[in-house]
Amino acid sequence: MRRERKEVGGAEKVPPDMKPESRMEELRGLADALIERAKGAGLGIVTAESCTAGLMCQVLADAEGASTFFHGGFVTYTKLHKSHALGVPDTLLREKGAVCAEVARAMAEGALKQSKAGIAAAITGVAGPEPDEDGNPVGRVCLAVARHGFPTCDFERHYDPNICRDAIRRHAVADALRAMTEALASVSAAA
Repeated sequence: MRRERKEVGGAEKVPPDMKPESRMEELRGLADALIERAKGAGLGIVTAESCTAGLMCQVLADAEGASTFFHGGFVTYTKLHKSHALGVPDTLLREKGAVCAEVARAMAEGALKQSKAGIAAAITGVAGPEPDEDGNPVGRVCLAVARHGFPTCDFERHYDPNICRDAIRRHAVADALRAMTEALASVSAAA
């Protein structure tokens, strides 16, 4: 699959989190909008998550219509599981570490390959409370969106390391849901 680097807002610093209840409501709204867009495109959704530990799966599974358009997800917390479950090359993980655009792309493409879904999002990063074993700082998160027949897009965020790890996870999931919705919108507009 051809790969394309897409800056979706760039590697920006994200401000502190809003109240957790408000952020969860926002996630539910984003998930509902994505499921609606997937219905319109007739595409299933699959996820590949690391630092978010299945949160994106949870909010998508709770969305109306999820039973038809949400295929499921992979939670690949370790490098070994990223390689085993999603086919992320061991050499890539050794040379670049788990938190980089290349790994996010490989995760998204691997999830798509292991599923009959038509679009995938991947999240890999450091939610904290400490930097990872490769020295990546708390708050660094790489995300990617893959779709059959289209370039895989990736982007990076640097969330405020002083917010709690759950807040970093919520920010990352929100950004991934927005990116998938945007990818489906741009495809619909081109059709």
